[in-house]
Amino acid sequence: MSTMNEDVIEELKKIVKQKGLKYTEQREIVLSILINISEHLSAEEIYNLIKVKYPNSNVGIATVYRALSFLEEVQLINSIEFGKDGKKYENNTKTHHDHLICTDCGKIVEFLDEEIEKRQDRIAKKNKFKITSHSMQLYGLCETCNK
Repeated sequence: MSTMNEDVIEELKKIVKQKGLKYTEQREIVLSILINISEHLSAEEIYNLIKVKYPNSNVGIATVYRALSFLEEVQLINSIEFGKDGKKYENNTKTHHDHLICTDCGKIVEFLDEEIEKRQDRIAKKNKFKITSHSMQLYGLCETCNK
């Protein structure tokens, strides 16, 4: 495990202790899956990866959902809403980026546009608003689905 990944796991341990909760291996396993993969995964995809990578663990799908909810609540992971298709998750250790999301196949493209970032700052300043965080998701059809 890389130093950054170890730092994220240590942060999880610290948060759990601060909240007076019991540290569970299941939360660590779910977090480990997300910090070691660059894709955006659904709870079911995470569960299937756990079955492959941690075959001796006792992690059920309900445990995965509870762990994801907790990890998102404490801001160690982020999610993207897919309407009726639920959420996809990613780790929160990446640098800021926005998303293009295909509404047909579910493909997600991460991007960063400095002009958009500057424009958001100008709009906030003009409205005397301090941005503390933001998330931009643009929905449409990818090149393959748009044919």
